Amino acid sequence: MNIYVGNLPYTTNESDLRNAFEIHGEVVSAKIVTDRESGRSKGFGFVEMPQDEEANTAINSLNGTELSGRTITVNEARPRQPGGGAGGGGGNRRGGGGRSEFRGGGNNRDRGGW
Repeated sequence: MNIYVGNLPYTTNESDLRNAFEIHGEVVSAKIVTDRESGRSKGFGFVEMPQDEEANTAINSLNGTELSGRTITVNEARPRQPGGGAGGGGGNRRGGGGRSEFRGGGNNRDRGGW
């Protein structure tokens, strides 16, 4: 099972995350999501546990608990949505695209044009 862990302290490393979950069973991987440019933690990560029963025990035991002064959120990770990762809504739009003033059926004559 893949488990989402949110509201992590920015100082948490993958070893800390792994240790918190290994108390409840086998951990295949523990990853902290980081910013591509700065390399700093984004404050969340994922833990993979092969046994669903152990994973559910970890979720129930750790959700809402404190880790290094922050209350963490722990739940089963949802599958990624198709096309995810674009982040920000469509590339070249930038604040509406700048073309909206020319829409609306030929009212450009009011602007001293055609």
